[in-house]
Amino acid sequence: MTATAITKKNINAKAFILGLAATATALSMTAAPVTASAMSQKLGGVIGCDASGGKQEAGAVIGGLAGALVGNKLSKHDKGAGTAIGAVVGAGAGSYVGCNMQKSRAAENAGGVYVSDGIRVSNSVDAAPMTKISGKYVARSTLNLRASASTRGQAVGSVRAGETFQALGRTGDGKWILVGQDGVGVGYVSSAYVYKA
Repeated sequence: MTATAITKKNINAKAFILGLAATATALSMTAAPVTASAMSQKLGGVIGCDASGGKQEAGAVIGGLAGALVGNKLSKHDKGAGTAIGAVVGAGAGSYVGCNMQKSRAAENAGGVYVSDGIRVSNSVDAAPMTKISGKYVARSTLNLRASASTRGQAVGSVRAGETFQALGRTGDGKWILVGQDGVGVGYVSSAYVYKA
């Protein structure tokens, strides 16, 4: 092995160690508690997340390592700087994605959503055995939106005559349609008074 090859190996090893140090720094920034709530909101969850969970930290670690590797490979002249920049950018991106995943999970839990027969349903709506459907339906007349698939179910709203709505499911007996709002079941209407749009 020539002296030039040994020197290049040493430089690459130093660059990799520098990159790992930069990754550790980026990760410590992501895991550090943020005292100013406004700061974390401005940064969109890059160094602080308003939702609890471990996805942000995991995203930062994975993103930092992947970024360091990519930065090292893409850098032509200064492997250390490429590794460090890649680590910081990767950790930030991974942290941001992880925080968004935590926020999404928190919103589902806070909003009271559960899954029934593969359909997301609001906690204020009773589960009923149903078949998943999709598409738009139109109400023939103004209908009560009910919390359960029964005329005795509490009215939680209404669907006006001529209004188009999202359908998510049909009960096993075919008598009730689960009305969806942004992909979440919010109540049932009688299938006798609706038609497919």
